[in-house]
Amino acid sequence: MTRGSVRTRMTLLYGGVFTVITLGALIVAQEFQVIAVGRNLQDMPQGAVSEMPCGPGATCSIVPSESRSAGAQPGPEDSLDWTAEIQQNLVDSQRVITLITIVVIAVLAFAVCWWLTGRLLRPLHRITATARRLSLSTLHERIALSGSQDELKELADTFDAMLDRLEHAVASQRRFVANASHELRTPLAIQRTAIEVGLANPSPEKISWIRAELLRNTQRSERLIEGLLVLAQGERGLDTQAPVELSVLVEQVVAEHQPAAERSGITATVSIATRPVIVAGDEVMLHRLVANLVQNAIRHNHPGGHVQVALSPDTGLVVRNTGPHVPPDRVDELFEPFRRLDPDRTGSAGGAGLGLSIVAAITNAHHGAVHATANPDGGLSVTVTLPGFAAFAPHESLR
Repeated sequence: MTRGSVRTRMTLLYGGVFTVITLGALIVAQEFQVIAVGRNLQDMPQGAVSEMPCGPGATCSIVPSESRSAGAQPGPEDSLDWTAEIQQNLVDSQRVITLITIVVIAVLAFAVCWWLTGRLLRPLHRITATARRLSLSTLHERIALSGSQDELKELADTFDAMLDRLEHAVASQRRFVANASHELRTPLAIQRTAIEVGLANPSPEKISWIRAELLRNTQRSERLIEGLLVLAQGERGLDTQAPVELSVLVEQVVAEHQPAAERSGITATVSIATRPVIVAGDEVMLHRLVANLVQNAIRHNHPGGHVQVALSPDTGLVVRNTGPHVPPDRVDELFEPFRRLDPDRTGSAGGAGLGLSIVAAITNAHHGAVHATANPDGGLSVTVTLPGFAAFAPHESLR
């Protein structure tokens, strides 16, 4: 399809329709006028044509002088013939005027339609030009169409919103690749340094230190790779779904992390609705979701702090913990991969910075929602809601 074909078709369509309607209206008007003229001429009395005033105090006849003798008056036959001739002359003149009018109207109609369709399609040309210019280096460009809020403005605004999401996704991907390469490179560099330095002059103490260092960094790499795999699986979505009793799963996860909480001097409590909370999803991924929330709540805490895990159909799964103060305007950053607070890449030995990113990915895969708020006294409150929660009656008591 060539450029401008839509404009051409719209011009031909609307211009043609307008011309046909105008042509039909003029033809009908002409026929009515022919009938009216004929009736008026037929109603004229005989001899009236020859006695029509030609000037003040004089009458003139339309009958030629050669058709009658000197002093002879026109007869009825002459008046009828010239009445028909007058009617025919009027009809012919009007037909010529009508044809000229139709030609002028058609030319003006197509010209105006061409101009109007060009103005109407100008925003589409602007959208097309912007789309052709877009690349990974020009995602910041926007159409920014101004004017009234019509369908074309809505299309341009939708396109700009899509570009916003695309630019954000590309920026997140670039940041993810950069952070992942850094996180993967760090343990490898530490391992290489430990081997080069420790084996330069080996001793039992150095070999023992090298072994511990290599084991620690290997475990760190394993956690990072496992987190990346789980994150990729969560972003891909669910392959199969099955009923999962989330209340049993939450109790199991909290029990698994009780020893780690006690070693850190943290009190972990759980409160669950009396009725079972069952959702449709992947049990392994949901277990990882709850485990990440509990692990983060224990890891980012302080001695003597507490972790509260609550589950109910009304509020969903809520994990609240004490800990260092979190700026409210930076809470959303914690759901991005490898994003940590003060500084961005501290504490990698304890985690890879993927905990809440994995939680968000698993929640999205289950068509749920996750929200975090900073507690006034420090720490976070993370709430996860899944579609299955709505199937249970509200106001369940907690035990």
